[in-house]
Order: sequence, then C-alpha cells, then structure tokens
Amino acid sequence: MSYISSYCHISSTIYSVNGQVANTFESGTLDEIISELYTSLDIKYSKFHKMDQLSKIGFIGTELIKRDFPAIDNYGENDIAVLFANRRSSATTDINFLDSYQDGGIPSPSLFVYTLPNIVIGEISIRNKWFGENMFTISNHFDANYFANYCDILLQKSSEAALCGWVNVDDNKIEAFFFFITKKDIKQLNLQLNSEKLTEIYRAI
Repeated sequence: MSYISSYCHISSTIYSVNGQVANTFESGTLDEIISELYTSLDIKYSKFHKMDQLSKIGFIGTELIKRDFPAIDNYGENDIAVLFANRRSSATTDINFLDSYQDGGIPSPSLFVYTLPNIVIGEISIRNKWFGENMFTISNHFDANYFANYCDILLQKSSEAALCGWVNVDDNKIEAFFFFITKKDIKQLNLQLNSEKLTEIYRAI
C-alpha cells in the first residue's frame, strides 16, 4: 500500500501546501508571479533564471514538497521516481522558439534546450541528484488512475518513493499539482494512494 505524504497546488492566484493556502499573488504577468514565488522561497540557484516557465514551476513545486517533507533527503539517489504530465507538452516554449527564428533569423539556443517537456524532470534531477525512474506523459486531463497505478507498480518494483506532478503553464495561466508518494504514511496525513483520493485533493483548491 502507498500513501500521499505531501502535496501542493500552484495557480496564478495562490499556492497551497496540504490543502492550506500559504500565499496569494497580486495580479501580474506570469513571469512576475513566478519571480514572486521563487523569491518567497529564498533559494539561491542561478540556473533557475535560465529555465523556461514550465521548468520553473516544476522546480518550485518540488521545492515546496521538499520543505514540507524534509525526510525526502533521507532517500538515496536512485530511490525516488519522478512522474510528470501535462496537456500541452512544451507548446509555449516551442512557440517562443519559433518566434525567435522568424523574428531574428537565428533560432535561440537557450529556448531550444526546453523544447521537450521532460527537460523539467532533468532540471529537478540535476538540482537534487535524483537518478531513479522518470516519465513525462501528455494527457487531455489530470489522470488520477494513471498516477495511482504507475506509482503502485514502481513502489512495488524499483522505487522507494515517487514525486508526481501535473504541470501546466499556458495562456498566461498556471495550473500545477504536485504530490509525493511513499510506501508508508510517514507524515500521518492518512491519505492512502488511490484514484479517488488523488482526484479529491487535486480538485480541492
């Protein structure tokens, strides 16, 4: 049996941890909201500023989970699987990359790096030195069955825990939901992993 040991939501107006609103945002551009989020975490990581918006949100969501669940540092470098998904792949960065070519005649190398959605997983893995299983999938909607079933398989076979995320950044909006799965209820949230519970907390904020 697996458990949801920590979770958080990030939108264009708020972010919450384990169902409790932690902060709200004043109106602003997406870049301004992301900058405010990053600054509020008081992190010094120079590579963050070179990332695309999708990777930045994935990075911030991971940091929120880590702060809420410090025991994550006790896992080995191959113990944690990372499973992410969204509905538009890296479309926003792809469009910006195309524009850089059409407008300037030279495609932007810094944007090209992020024209695959799984780069967000790479950024998180580099930051945390996690080298376990990883997967990024595309779905029209948050698929609780996929996450619940895949996590159960991984935790039975090769992984000790899993960081999961539904991460969308598009049309100047953020919709992100992150959750950390463990083999036992370490934090005593009493949330057994199943599709019904995942759907419930995904919709909670």
